Order: sequence, then C-alpha cells, then structure tokens
Amino acid sequence: MSQALSIANAEKGVLIVVDIQDRLLSAMPQQQQEMIQTSVQTLLAAADVLALPVLVTEQYPKGLGHTVAALKDILPANTPIFEKTQFSAWQVDDIAAVLKQSEYQQVFLCGMETHICILQTALDLLKQGFEVFVIEEAVCSRDNKHYQNALNRLRDAGAVITNIESLLFECLGDARHPQFKTISKLII
Repeated sequence: MSQALSIANAEKGVLIVVDIQDRLLSAMPQQQQEMIQTSVQTLLAAADVLALPVLVTEQYPKGLGHTVAALKDILPANTPIFEKTQFSAWQVDDIAAVLKQSEYQQVFLCGMETHICILQTALDLLKQGFEVFVIEEAVCSRDNKHYQNALNRLRDAGAVITNIESLLFECLGDARHPQFKTISKLII
C-alpha cells in the first residue's frame, strides 16, 4: 500500500513537535505565529484525549530559547523534550532510539521551519520506513515560497500532507468513537 494512501491511526502514531521556540517563533510573520500556536495547541489537546504520545525537540535552546510557554504548559505529562543541533530530529541519537524501540509506524509532524527541520526530519523518517504525516497548518517557514517548496518536496517523497481536521478524524475512524464529541469540540 502506498504511503500516499495512508490513514492516520493514533494507536500506531506519535506526534513530534519540532522547535517551536521563543526566538525562532518571533522570527515568523505574525499571522504564522498565531496559526502555528493555535494549531499545535489543538494537536496537543487532541493528543492528550487520544493518548497519542508526544515528543518535543528544541533546536539549540541556548541560542533560540525553549519551547514557547503557551505550548510547554499544555504538554501531556512526562513529554520528553530533546535538545538538538542537528536539523533532522532522526539524527538525534536519543530520538532515534525512542522511535526504534517503539511500535510507532506513523509520525505526525508539526513545528518549524518547514523547509529545514521538518523537511530533513521527514525525509529521514521516510527512509527508515515510517509513514510521515505533515500537518500543513501546524508547520511554517518565514518565507511562504520555502514553505510551499518543502511541502511539494515532501509530497513527492511520499509524505502525507494533511490538515488537523483530517488527521484527527482519521484517528477517530468512527463517529461512535468514545472521544468523538471531545475531538469535535476541539475542531469547531
């Protein structure tokens, strides 16, 4: 089955929040800042409801600051935060070890910047056989041309470019899911 035909499944997946840090976020256009924070807040709330594991990365926090407080404060309990200097999260030994030792088959990516850390992480994960879902309103770049180019490259490489609503309703699978009403309220 082609990855482009994949359906998101919370039982097989992990959400990775990439580098949404103070200084990096402030470099984004205001509209992007607001969109990504709102989108990732929704994803984190849904991850908590669906018991979807979450991993967080911070790119060189000494220089770029830590994960923004609005997101850090709502991370599910015991969410690991990994410091990195590599652009690809897969290149961080501790993250690769967590993913290799898990039964995750799908990785749901959100964060910054689409054309650098999201792109390199996704390409590495695809090479390792993971199904990669990039959530388009939960990733951003300072320049929209770079954002669009990265999404096109990722789609061509086999990543699923999706949106929050599609991802979450795929994870539910059925309106009879016990968390359907809770998730629906997060979207609307």
